[in-house]
Amino acid sequence: MPYNHNQYIVACQRRVQYCGSLLLRCFPWRFAFLLAVLTAAGSSADAQKNGRKKQKEVVAPVLPENGFHPKEEALVVDGMKYMIRGEADRALPVFEELAKIAPQSAAAHYLLATAQVKLNKPEGLESAQKAYELDDKNVYFGKFLAENLAYQKKYREAAEVYENILRIEPANLQSSIELAAVYVFSDQLDKALETYDRLEKNIGVTEEVTKQKQQLYLRQNNLDKALEEAQKLIDSEPTEAYYHVRLAELYMANEMLDKAIPALEEALRINSEEAQAHILLADIYRRKGETEKCNRELRMVFGNPNFDVTPKIRVMSGYLEMLKANEGRAGTMKSEDRSEAMKLVKLLIDTHPAESKPYVLYANMLVHANEKAKARDSYTKAARIDGSVYEIWEAILQLDGELNQFDSLLTHSEMALEVFPNQGMLWYSNGSANLVKKNYAEAVSALEESRRLITGNPVLSRYIHAQLGDAYNGIGEYRKSDEAYEYVLKEDPENDHVLNNYSYFLSLRNEKLDKAREMSLQLVKRHPENATYLDTHAWVLYMMKDYKGAKEYLEKALENPGNASATILEHYGDVLSRLGEKDRALEQWKKAKSMGDHSTDIDRKIASGTVHD
Repeated sequence: MPYNHNQYIVACQRRVQYCGSLLLRCFPWRFAFLLAVLTAAGSSADAQKNGRKKQKEVVAPVLPENGFHPKEEALVVDGMKYMIRGEADRALPVFEELAKIAPQSAAAHYLLATAQVKLNKPEGLESAQKAYELDDKNVYFGKFLAENLAYQKKYREAAEVYENILRIEPANLQSSIELAAVYVFSDQLDKALETYDRLEKNIGVTEEVTKQKQQLYLRQNNLDKALEEAQKLIDSEPTEAYYHVRLAELYMANEMLDKAIPALEEALRINSEEAQAHILLADIYRRKGETEKCNRELRMVFGNPNFDVTPKIRVMSGYLEMLKANEGRAGTMKSEDRSEAMKLVKLLIDTHPAESKPYVLYANMLVHANEKAKARDSYTKAARIDGSVYEIWEAILQLDGELNQFDSLLTHSEMALEVFPNQGMLWYSNGSANLVKKNYAEAVSALEESRRLITGNPVLSRYIHAQLGDAYNGIGEYRKSDEAYEYVLKEDPENDHVLNNYSYFLSLRNEKLDKAREMSLQLVKRHPENATYLDTHAWVLYMMKDYKGAKEYLEKALENPGNASATILEHYGDVLSRLGEKDRALEQWKKAKSMGDHSTDIDRKIASGTVHD
């Protein structure tokens, strides 16, 4: 990463703020002096660096009798300079020396503890304990010790320290919350509640404390008390609509839907645009099966661009689940329900055109309705807005494949790989698309990358090697092609794709024809009516000069007129020509040419009326 001076300055400022807080905690009356010393040290270093001679020495003031001695003060300054630089390992020996020569200084042991804890040294707790024992009235020392005790799961000891802090500062919100947390971690929920009660007496009812108490009461299965806390918050500020919503949420979480409705209606009376209230009402009506009321609330919320999209998505997802459940009971979704759901999602898209999630939701619905092309397009729009969700790209590529749209598969896989270059499935999709497009070199590159990235999936590994066999054959690397096919057949001896392509490519190369015949014969025995496999076996026999055998299998392939592809017809013409049936051969070649996808030699065959070796 290139050096960024501004970022460095910000980082240094943060360290100074952190170390400055340490200094204030240790000796607040001395902080100004120490800051002056640190600043002077920095200025001196800058002057030396720039080759300028110092004009005036900084003279430290005389220290009070009750402070550190000069040697100790120097150690503090040196150690703090290291801490400011983030070099706790260099500060550690300095603070160790400080604690050694000032063993009765709580600040010295505290500084030592901060360096030790920063370096994850276990003796940091002991130093923190020593600092606290020497000055148990220092709230900062106590808090530091308590935090480290809690981190080491010494909850009883941490609670004692927090209790002492609160005797000094009864209204300390943070320490009260941390003490309650310590009691929760040690399963002393009653003591945690007592802690919050004491805090409320000092600072009054607050949302944060009320939330914590509610959670504790719910853990104790005391719903009535949790509801009391929610009502207490409402009583403290009755015009706050959100507090009524919180009460409704508590009712809903406990399936008390009828009691939640008045609370939400009150929230809307206070603020008619309280989005969460509308959303929760829609959710209640959805749960109660009151679809029209649910739709009314959803239309109100979905059409308002000022409401956040996330809760809308959550409720809409639940709404769709309700419709699916109804579909399961009735056997099919009502057309009006499907139509209304589509309208709601389209409204969501119109209201939040720059958000990806509504497009995903719409695409999910289209997949459920078997409208694959529209679903793919909606997923694609979502990916253009936010391409960081891998599952969306996966859905796009799957639909491209199911639609046999390999141009789209190639384009979308390339787009996805820009975001997720380490996802083997994306490379596999890209390789498959390139293979279909006869971009054999690109297919090899992509498939090899997918093979490298995808491990522990033997089934997918066989698919990858099968396609690698095809791709390597396409670029003329026959040894690698054969190795890829052999890998698949070792794991899956009856793999139809490999048996067909391997035997056919061997026949085209006029190599290992006995092996090719064995593989192609295995195919036609298992699939006696498959025209492609019959053609492959026929061509192997043709290359072995068994023209009568080849004719037999080709005619079987052509028993069904729908199987008459250009390749099969051209092969049939070649066989007839070898058998001396020139007129019939010419007829088949002409048919093959009219269909396209024939060999480059077809015109020559037609012109000469014969096959050329």
